[in-house]
Amino acid sequence: MMIFDKKTTFLVVDDFEPMRKVTSGQLRSMGASTILTASDGEEALRILKNSRVDIVLSDWNMPVMTGLELLKAVRADKSLSHLPFIMITAEADREHITEAIANGVSDLLVKPYTSNCLATRVEKALTLPHLSNLPVRAASSLTPKATTALHDPAVSSTNEMVQPTILVVDDVPDNLLLLSHLFKDEYRVRISHTGEKALAICQSNDPPDLVLLDIMMPGMDGFEVARLMREHPTSETIPVIFVTAMTDEEARLKGLELGAIDFVTKPIVPAVLKLRVHNFMRYVELHKQLQAHYDDMMELARLRENVELITRHDIKGTLAGVIGLVQGLADDNSISRKHVGQLRMAEESALQVLDMINLSSALLMIETGHFKLNAQLVNVRDILHRIVEISRASFAAQHLIISIDTDTPLGDKEPNASGDAMLCYSLFQNLIKNACEAAPDKSRVSVDLFDENPLRITIKNKGAVPAEIRERFFDKFVTHGKRRGTGLGTYSAKLLTEAQNGSISMDTSDQEDKTIISVTLPRLLESPL
Repeated sequence: MMIFDKKTTFLVVDDFEPMRKVTSGQLRSMGASTILTASDGEEALRILKNSRVDIVLSDWNMPVMTGLELLKAVRADKSLSHLPFIMITAEADREHITEAIANGVSDLLVKPYTSNCLATRVEKALTLPHLSNLPVRAASSLTPKATTALHDPAVSSTNEMVQPTILVVDDVPDNLLLLSHLFKDEYRVRISHTGEKALAICQSNDPPDLVLLDIMMPGMDGFEVARLMREHPTSETIPVIFVTAMTDEEARLKGLELGAIDFVTKPIVPAVLKLRVHNFMRYVELHKQLQAHYDDMMELARLRENVELITRHDIKGTLAGVIGLVQGLADDNSISRKHVGQLRMAEESALQVLDMINLSSALLMIETGHFKLNAQLVNVRDILHRIVEISRASFAAQHLIISIDTDTPLGDKEPNASGDAMLCYSLFQNLIKNACEAAPDKSRVSVDLFDENPLRITIKNKGAVPAEIRERFFDKFVTHGKRRGTGLGTYSAKLLTEAQNGSISMDTSDQEDKTIISVTLPRLLESPL
C-alpha cells in the first residue's frame, strides 16, 4: 500500500551498491517511482542542489563525505534545510547520535531493517518536522528507556519486546522436530527443510534473528546458504550457528570464514545448545534495544523541544500582560513623576526579560548553525542609553560612574547599524553588565559610540582581566573571581556580534589597570535620494 504521493522523490545515499539497490527496491514496493541514488555525501549534495528531492535516506559511514556531514550541510543550506532526513546506521556511539539529533535528523534507522520498518519511518519523516533547533544538551541528558516502539519490528505497539525468531534449517524431519520443540517455549521458531527456502526467509521482510543451519543438504547446502546470506543487506548480519554431523577441522574453518558464530556437532546435547543460543540471543536483544534507545532519544528530544516552546510561549504571554499593566500605570496622569520613573524602570526590566527569552532561541540557532540574519536598521545610540540608565540603577550600591558618549555624529544622521535590535540589546547589555561587575567600587565605566564605518563601540572599565583567562576571554564557561559567574556573558556577546557580521576584541593592561572591549557593527548606509 502506498504511504506517500507518487510524485515523492527519494534520494538514497550509500557507498555500498547492493544496499542502494535493496533500499530502492523496498521503496518501489511501497509505490515510489522516482528514486535518485548517490555513493557518498558529496555526490548527494550535488544532486540536491540540482534536482528536486523530497526526502533523503543516508548511510552514516561513507567516504568523501559522511552521512553526518551531509546532514549538517543540508541543514545549513536555506533551500534544503526543510528536507526530511533519515540516517541509517549499523552502529554509532551515543555522542554521534546526540550530534545527529542536535543537527536536525528526522529519524534514525538501525541496520538491518525490514520494508515495513522502513515504510513506517518514511511516513513519519514526511509528516513530522525535523529537529533543526535542538541544542546538544537537549539530547545529551537523555537516558535509555524501553519506550516509543514506532512500529519497529523489535518492539510491539504496547512497548513489549516481541519474541525473537529462530530459523531451523535441516533436511531431516526428526531434526526439525527436535530443535523446534527445544526452543518453542522461549522463541518464535520457523523451520525450513531446504537451503533455497531458508535463504528466501532470511532475505524476506520478516527475517529471523538467529539461524540454526545444517550443512549437508540436497540442492543448496548450508555453506552456500551462509555465503549468499552474507551478500545480501537484509541477511548479512543474521547470526548463524552450524548444526552438523561434520566434525573435520576443514569444515569448521570454512564455516567460520563464512561468518558462522558457532559450530555445534550432531548428535546435539540439548542443554549445551540451549545455553549457546541463550548467550547469542543476548547480543540480538542488545541490537534490537539499540533501535528502541535511538527512538527514545528522538522522542524525548522532541518532547523537550515542545515543552520549551510551550514554556517560552506561556512566559511571554504573562510578561506581556505585566508590561501592559505597567505601561498603563505609567501613562496615568495621577501618578507622581517619581513613581512614573520607577514604573518605566520596571517596564524596561520586564522588556529585558522578554528579550532574554527571545534571545535564547536565537543563541540556540546561532550555536547550531541555523541562524539567518534579517538585517534591519538598529538605533545603537538609543539602545546604549537605555542600558546605561538601567545599569546606573542596578549598580548604584557600587557608586559607579557610568558615562556614555554618543555625541559624535556625521552630519544630522543617526549612527545606525545594520543588524538585529534584540541581538544588539543583549550584546551590549552583557558587555556593560560584565564591565560594571568587574569594576572596583567608586570607579568609572565608560561607553563610547564612534560614528564610523563600520560603527565602533567601546566599553572601558577599571581593572585588568586576569592573565590566566585572557587568551580564553570569549570562550564558553570561562570566568574568574565571580561568585555566581557562568562564563556565558562574553561568549554570547561574541556569538551575537559575529552573527551580525561584526567583530569584537578585548584589550587589557596591567600597567594602566584597565580593560577595553571594542565592538564593530556594519553601518546602515542610506542610499542617496
